[in-house]
Parts: sequence; C-alpha cells; structure tokens
Amino acid sequence: MISKTGLLSICIALFTASALFPTAVSAQQNPQDEIPQAHKLYKFTPIVDLKATSPKNQAETGTCWCHSTISLLESELIRKGKGEHDLSEMFIVRNNYVERMADDYMREGKGNLNEGAFMHNVLDWITKYGILPESAYNGINYNSPTHNHRELNRFVHAIQGVAVSEHHRSEEYYKLVESLLDIYLGKVPEEFEYNGKKYTAKSFAKELGLDNVLNEYIPLTSVLHHPMHELVDVEWPDNWNHRKYYNVTLDELMTIMDNALNNGYTFGWSGDLTKRCCSCWKGIAINPAPEYFEEAVKFEKKYPEINVTPEIRQKDYEDFKTLDCHAMHITGMLKDQDGTIFYKVKDSFNQETNPVTNGYVYMSRSYIMMRTLTILVHKDAIPAGIRKSLDIK
Repeated sequence: MISKTGLLSICIALFTASALFPTAVSAQQNPQDEIPQAHKLYKFTPIVDLKATSPKNQAETGTCWCHSTISLLESELIRKGKGEHDLSEMFIVRNNYVERMADDYMREGKGNLNEGAFMHNVLDWITKYGILPESAYNGINYNSPTHNHRELNRFVHAIQGVAVSEHHRSEEYYKLVESLLDIYLGKVPEEFEYNGKKYTAKSFAKELGLDNVLNEYIPLTSVLHHPMHELVDVEWPDNWNHRKYYNVTLDELMTIMDNALNNGYTFGWSGDLTKRCCSCWKGIAINPAPEYFEEAVKFEKKYPEINVTPEIRQKDYEDFKTLDCHAMHITGMLKDQDGTIFYKVKDSFNQETNPVTNGYVYMSRSYIMMRTLTILVHKDAIPAGIRKSLDIK
C-alpha cells in the first residue's frame, strides 16, 4: 500500500511535470491549442474583482506557498491604502530553509527539507526576520533567468545529512549553510534603500504594518476527523512546523470565503490542482459528476458538477484523492452564463501560461468546495458569529 507521504510525492512529481513547469510539457502539447475551446463554453461576468499585483513566476521551484501568501499581503497593502509593493518571496524562502534545517536536525533527520511549506510559514518568518522588497532581494544569484531550486535543495539535503550523521552542528556547518544560501539566493543586505529611505528588513516590515501579521491572519480548514471550532493539526507533510488551523464546517468555510470577497478582502488558498478537469493551460477548473469525468476533461461541452457535501469531500480527503499540491491567491468571484459561481484565483506563473485568463485560474464553486485544504484570511473578513465560535478576538 502506498503511504500518504508516498502519494504526496507522486502528486508533486506529476504536478511538477505537467502544471508547475510549463517547459516540461511544451514539446508534447501546445497550450495555445487548448485554451480557445474551453473558453468558448463559458461566458464570465465579474461579481467581485479585487486589486492584486501582477502574477509572478515561481518557475522550477516548490515555492507556491510563499508566492501566494506574499501576493495576499501585497493585496492587503493595497486594501489598507499603503500602495502597491513588490515584496521578496525568496527572502522568506531563504529563512524557511534555515528554520526547517534546524527543525530537521532536532528530529534526527526525520524532518521535512523539501521545497514545499504552508502559507502560515510566511507569517512566521516575517514576524521573526522582517521582509524585503523584490528590488533589494530577488533571490537569483546563479545562471538562470528564472527561479530554479532543484540543485539548491539537493545541496541542502547533503549538508544536512552530514550534520545529522555526525550528531553535531559545527561552526563550519553554519558557515556552509550561510554560504550555500548566499551562492544561490544572494547575500541578505543589512540595510537597503527603498523610495528614498533606508531600511532594515525589520524596519521595512514595521513601516508597511506587517510586523503583526501572525495576529491578523487566520488559518482555517474543514475536516470531519477533527473536532469543529477547535485548533487542529493539519497532517500534510508540508506543515513541517505543525501549525494548528481552525477547523470549521464546510458551510462556514464557504461563508468566510464569500464574506471576505464581498467585503474587499482577498485570501490565500491551498488545495489540489492535480485533477484532469483542472487545467492551468485552460485557466479553468471544474468538478464534473463521476459519470462525465472522462468526457469533461476535453472541455468540449458543459457538464453537471458534483453537489459537494462534507461527507463526499472527506471521503476524497481520506482516500488521498485530494492532495496538498498547490497554493494560490483568491481575488474575486465571477458567474458564467448559467449563473454558476467561479472564483478568480491568481497563480504563481507567467501570464503566458494561460493568456486568456492572464495568469489566473477560474475555479467553480463545486471545485473549491471539494478541493480546498486550507485558507488564510484576515480576521476581520470572518463573520462575527463564526469568529465568536472560534474565540478569535
């Protein structure tokens, strides 16, 4: 039997080859050939369309968790009247490596050193380390026009393996880690200039009002194998530092999403994008009834979608049919010509990946209900009654 971790590895491998890295499949298919037919079926009308910065390209890295959360915070800065800013994802990724290597060592090498993480990790490291603008730290200090962490991650494993086997972290170990991250991502500036003013990473976070993010943004999930309205552990391996999430009912989760968007708040989303009826090339994700699944993947006509219940959702979760494969940023809602609600979801790849939707994926309400694992949202976007049930001040 394949373990949950093994299935996750398969998911990541398949998703990496087919969706995360467009260049990996470009020789086999032309995404431009797929897009028009899918979008002939749907005529979208915006309901809510909130401001967001332009989509960025995570390229050949597993850093969607960081790109999505940074995008959320950039939208939050716009919402709060602090202007548009391009924040550095790779400064957070760098500190995430430092922290998870320390965690892995204390677990005697049984931690998680892979590239994936959860959205809350961005909040953790902004609180501890501050934040830099992209102009001060773009995180590419190697011969590549875009991000590529395959070699970097292998060296992280190699250096860590020696420390674990030696049962000791020497001074040289710490120097090696620092040098490795400097070589690939660049040295971190102690001070930088931004819009004519000098900052450190910590003072810049304070200037932007991001020094209290851990108290402002709430992580939520909806699962039946844990008690409702309590903080529960999210078991996926990428939650390597075991942050607990508030567990709410599926109806409450959807209410929170809709309330957020209708009141001007975007939010971070993590879930499953491996389903064949979800296409980054087409920019559309649907959740067709099982009897139509094989046909619907062609997007040749519209098909009825599943009426999702908590029990149906939980079964796919426990059967490992819903996997933790991607994180994105939800910025709006649309409806199609039949009144079906879709969510406008900002991806972390070049706009050319799906030029019809300009770097976004439109996910049907049924798909969102079925495949969402967690969301990250400002606490003020949660309706008062739900906040009270969760004891969120």
